[in-house]
Amino acid sequence: MKTFREALKWAENYALAADKEDSAVKLLLMHVTNKESYEILADLNQAMADSELEEFTRLVHIYVDESVPVQHLMGYETFFGRKFIVSDAVLIPRFETEELVANVLVTYDEVFDGENVKVVDVGTGSGAIGLSLACEEANMEVTLTEISEEALAVAQENAKNLEASVTFFQGDMLKPLLDEDLKFDILVSNPPYIPLLEDIDPFVKDNEPHLALFGGEDGLKFYRMILKDASKILNPKNIIAFEHAWNHREAMAELVREHFPEARFETLKDLNGKDRMTIIVNE
Repeated sequence: MKTFREALKWAENYALAADKEDSAVKLLLMHVTNKESYEILADLNQAMADSELEEFTRLVHIYVDESVPVQHLMGYETFFGRKFIVSDAVLIPRFETEELVANVLVTYDEVFDGENVKVVDVGTGSGAIGLSLACEEANMEVTLTEISEEALAVAQENAKNLEASVTFFQGDMLKPLLDEDLKFDILVSNPPYIPLLEDIDPFVKDNEPHLALFGGEDGLKFYRMILKDASKILNPKNIIAFEHAWNHREAMAELVREHFPEARFETLKDLNGKDRMTIIVNE
């Protein structure tokens, strides 16, 4: 029989010895015991139930020995205060993307000031961005597009669980929207942006869908696709918001000037001080 303290200490040491994150095993412990972190802290000297200790040990071994993301083991990731189902069919939502959602909400308030607007999340994956916006702002009518059938199924399940009333289209980037001749006020996207030949962490490369990771030779393929046709699906007054690689600030600025020369735009840093988001406003 082990206490919470003993089980957690073993798991942290086991993870660190294999160059894995000790914070990940804490998430597994919270998941298995259905406790928040403060509850585990309060119970550190209490004995774990045998069944919970067995399951925790099993999951730690899978995470460390087989390099399976803890989010896949738990089946979800928390994003903007809500649980989103994830699988190997979708990109695991990142904390930086929560900042994109927050900045879209702030810019919406500045530009549209509470008006009813139509929003599209292009290449939605798990639905984290579009569904979060739909849940946060009642005046947003949200549409989500996704090329992958498997990813779309995950997003639809998340919409159902969150009771979010949204519209889905399957297709590549803006194509299904162009086919339907739809118009929007806000376009938001976190498309694949890793250059095709760039070395990335094998843990990411081996567990997340390449369709959601790689953005052509220079990582800008999908930004070009979106910006080339964005004016065809946007109303004259609009917001375009992107997440992108930290080293693409100047390249993104060039693309914006090429396709929206009259727009005002700003590249925002994430909490780590990296250039992570570009917000474009046409008024």
